[in-house]
Amino acid sequence: MNTQKNILVAPLNWGLGHATRCIPLIYALFEEGFNVILGSDGAALKLLQKEFPQLKSIELPSYDIKYAKNGKSFKWKMLLRSPKVLKAIRKERDLLKTLVRKNEIDGVLSDNRLGLYHADIPTVFMTHQLQVLSGKTTRITSALHRNYIRKFDECWVPDFDGKINLSGKLGHPKKFDIPVKYIGALSRLEKKEVAPSYDVMVLLSGPEPQRSELEEILLHELKHYNGQVLFIRGVVEAEQHIKRQGQIKLVNFMETQDLQKAICASDIIISRSGYTTIMDLLKLGKKALFIPTPGQTEQEYLARRLEAKGIIPFAAQERFSLKDLSKVKLYSGFGTLLSDYRVDNGLSRELFSLFKGERKLRSHSKVAFNINLFVMGFNNMFDDRKPES
Repeated sequence: MNTQKNILVAPLNWGLGHATRCIPLIYALFEEGFNVILGSDGAALKLLQKEFPQLKSIELPSYDIKYAKNGKSFKWKMLLRSPKVLKAIRKERDLLKTLVRKNEIDGVLSDNRLGLYHADIPTVFMTHQLQVLSGKTTRITSALHRNYIRKFDECWVPDFDGKINLSGKLGHPKKFDIPVKYIGALSRLEKKEVAPSYDVMVLLSGPEPQRSELEEILLHELKHYNGQVLFIRGVVEAEQHIKRQGQIKLVNFMETQDLQKAICASDIIISRSGYTTIMDLLKLGKKALFIPTPGQTEQEYLARRLEAKGIIPFAAQERFSLKDLSKVKLYSGFGTLLSDYRVDNGLSRELFSLFKGERKLRSHSKVAFNINLFVMGFNNMFDDRKPES
């Protein structure tokens, strides 16, 4: 008889970052003897299905997150869509009840899917945003977020505890009354020594219409660039499509191994300042130019923070031009932070104790679990005692 516990791993479909950072956790669950069931919708689910075609997958209700065409309207469009999001949360909660009643799910690892908590099975909520920045409404949005987090058994933050960290005040608010496990930075990628192939690599993802808006801007500017460009559009489809526009090689998507090799073979990365992208580029020690999604306060904060620390510059989407690339050489990039670091092989076995039967957190203090990435070598570049921009 199969005694493996079924753990539902369910990332939010908001760009591809939530899905990709779940990949190392899925492999770690395999190593601990769990059976994994995938749960998401849209591009996030398609990506996980391509990475793990052998696994059962469940399509969860879509939050149907769309950006406003004008970044200044982002918050208000999200507010108008909130009834649809709340409906999706209720639907995924009802679906989980059914799956548990049928004994199909024994535990849940939810990456920002708010409805996947349950009284009868252990559930984990993973987020790097303990504080949800939204301008003047930050206090309200953060309180609403905390209200959902409390419904789960544990809250995991993919970052490092203490002053040296990646997420700044997003994952390290001054006051937070919910026990948290800092599990270290997560990345599905590994640094490889490969021959340089591209001067610039564009790495896109994220909800529409802003993904397409940035694609159009970058293609217009980069057609005048004197160098080799690899342009990953971030559109997950049934088949990979490759075409050329002059010196630009256009690819709709890449799976992990190819993407890893391509990033390692590129001198400069142009991308959104999404948190998962930051973790990936940090691990690979890359130089980059970030273009935060207009109106998305989290990405704007992370981009400003890294620029203020002299690590990665950023450019505003509506004002981007080729001359912005010249700023990259003036910043250290992530490579200088990795001269002395240690990569842990595998995640902490203790991390999954909840799914093994320990339902209650052992401590009401913040517990740090260093996993997967770097516990050394960040030096003071990430020290939050330095002023934020």
